[in-house]
Amino acid sequence: MESLPQTSILVLLAHATITVKFVLGLLVAMSLGSWSIIIYKYFLLAKARRAAADDHAVFVSGDSLGESMRTLARNQASPVYRVGAGGLNELRRLESSGLLTADRMGLVMNNLRRVLRSGVSSQLKVMTANLPFLATCANAAPFIGLFGTVWGIMHSFQTIGQMQSAALATVAPGISEALVATAVGLAVAIPATIAYNFFLGIVQVVETELVNFAGAFLNTVQRELSKTGPAGAHDAHHEEENGI
Repeated sequence: MESLPQTSILVLLAHATITVKFVLGLLVAMSLGSWSIIIYKYFLLAKARRAAADDHAVFVSGDSLGESMRTLARNQASPVYRVGAGGLNELRRLESSGLLTADRMGLVMNNLRRVLRSGVSSQLKVMTANLPFLATCANAAPFIGLFGTVWGIMHSFQTIGQMQSAALATVAPGISEALVATAVGLAVAIPATIAYNFFLGIVQVVETELVNFAGAFLNTVQRELSKTGPAGAHDAHHEEENGI
């Protein structure tokens, strides 16, 4: 079996300086971290996007707040259900305080609006967790690789001075090992950039669904409270206690 040629990447890395090896090690660690996040977030956000779209449609098609939330409770990991559950909890607190009445519609709607907004923000915070690391890799990896390249080229020029020879065979290995750092930096940054932008697009879609759901939730509460007084929201509260 033939031995590796002297210009192979493995040989170049074996003869690289400590600084270049450290840069490459850092880039490899960043790559492993970013790919772990990419794989995890892909399945998490894809599931959240499907659940948000389906559950919003289910809620809108329901006949009452209690019935819709009871249906959504079948998938309690859904971001839509979690936002709605926060709204139901607020309805329960308003009811226990004696504020869940038609003549206090403004207070009820304002409280619910704040709770639902907070719920949407909480779900978005969960979905965007670790995405800043992808942004950091996308922005920093090329410059880290460039630093390794510059350092490697500086070392090559020092070698030229010591050997007093500028022949291609003398400078090529050092420059090649230096350019590997830039290539690795780009290999880390490109997937991280694509994944970051892709995931942001999914998060925006989910955010739209959650905001639309919050609006539908408020409309349903207002409609039921206006028609039946506290009875409709009271029934939703008891349905929540019985299974939601």
